[in-house]
Amino acid sequence: MATTPQIAPKDFSCLLYAVEAGIALVTLNRPDRRNALNPRAYAEVEAAFLAVSADDAVRCVVVTGADPAFCSGEDVKEMMTGEKREPRAAIKPQATPAAMAALECTKPVIAAVNGAAMGWGMELTLFADMRIASERASFAELFIKRGLVSDVGGLLRLPAIVGPAKAAELLFTGDTIDAKEAMRIGLVSEVTAHVDLMPRAMALAARIAANPPLALRAMKEGLRKTTYGDPREVGAWAIEQIYRLFDTEDHREGVKSFLEKRAPVFKGR
Repeated sequence: MATTPQIAPKDFSCLLYAVEAGIALVTLNRPDRRNALNPRAYAEVEAAFLAVSADDAVRCVVVTGADPAFCSGEDVKEMMTGEKREPRAAIKPQATPAAMAALECTKPVIAAVNGAAMGWGMELTLFADMRIASERASFAELFIKRGLVSDVGGLLRLPAIVGPAKAAELLFTGDTIDAKEAMRIGLVSEVTAHVDLMPRAMALAARIAANPPLALRAMKEGLRKTTYGDPREVGAWAIEQIYRLFDTEDHREGVKSFLEKRAPVFKGR
């Protein structure tokens, strides 16, 4: 998951990036893969949020996905057939760069969740300050079903948003919830008809962008300081655990059973 992007928005191939009237619209754009994330896509997510933070013309950000999904998480098929990951011993434990770029974004972020937000796709919604969901949206912290732990979104942000007990249930089971349940537990602030999602998200972004930008930045920083813990420490721990768990039989079984569309058989090794 670690990336070190040197990518300008004009060179994006996995995202669409546009700025208009003070609003940056970031759209995950691999619809044939349900916007699953490969290394390039992770790098572009990081680059997009770094670009937003550096651009004084941007006052608010809307993140969404090209239909039919918001983001189905990591591209498992590509992960299994692509280059091997670096050995765990060679990995310096640090928070996922894409996660930190999103979490440290200096502008308010709205996630317009248009469909499935699975695994790291749900993480991305949690990095946002606000979430609006289409009636077609669904959410799952699927990491446990792949023999892994959540990234910093699930471990740090989710308990603050829905409460520790509900977060534990979602993290320990990997269950999928629909938009109605997400609204009930406070994960999203609004559920709309699918056709109304982007107009509602952009209208909210416009109301936010009309406010003084220096005060907006200060307000966001204040909320971050008072609501959430240290994402770098938690993120570094999570990445260390994820790379340790990559080496387990249970992780391989979780991925293999997913690709083979069967129930997994976990052995605790």
